Amino acid sequence: MTSWSKDGWDFAPLPLAKLKGRTGLDVLQALLRGELPAPPICRALDFGLVEVEKGRAIFEGLPNREYANPFGAVHGGWTSADLDSCMACAVHTMLPADTFYTTLEFKLNLIRPVMPETGRVRAEGKIVHLGGRTATSEGRLTDAAGKLLAHGTETCLIFEASSSRV
Repeated sequence: MTSWSKDGWDFAPLPLAKLKGRTGLDVLQALLRGELPAPPICRALDFGLVEVEKGRAIFEGLPNREYANPFGAVHGGWTSADLDSCMACAVHTMLPADTFYTTLEFKLNLIRPVMPETGRVRAEGKIVHLGGRTATSEGRLTDAAGKLLAHGTETCLIFEASSSRV
């Protein structure tokens, strides 16, 4: 397990040439090893990948006042981005080389408010189904004590690099 640190990673869009011939799991493992830069959204929203294995991806993040809505709670968009990332990466772990995905839809249930005082949270995504054109996954966001904050499901479209403008 890699310990995620906002200042410990290089952040940049993934160089597509370095992805050629790599499985989704290999790409994510390379990111954890620091061989590939973390996506810029991780720096912007203060979360990052900390564990990955076939069919599973875990992100940790630090909700803070920068993401608060007018009532002081962390905006649901932050929670959505964190859960979308872990659920989509769970799908990515299952993909063969030169195959990509994009989120088609996701649904979240926000169970408890996430506050800046909540501290570090953990978003765990797991694959539910992998088909030829679509995949589904589920995710859970918990606080440090393991209390459920939000959960959701996601559907991703799967496509080969040659069939896209990636």
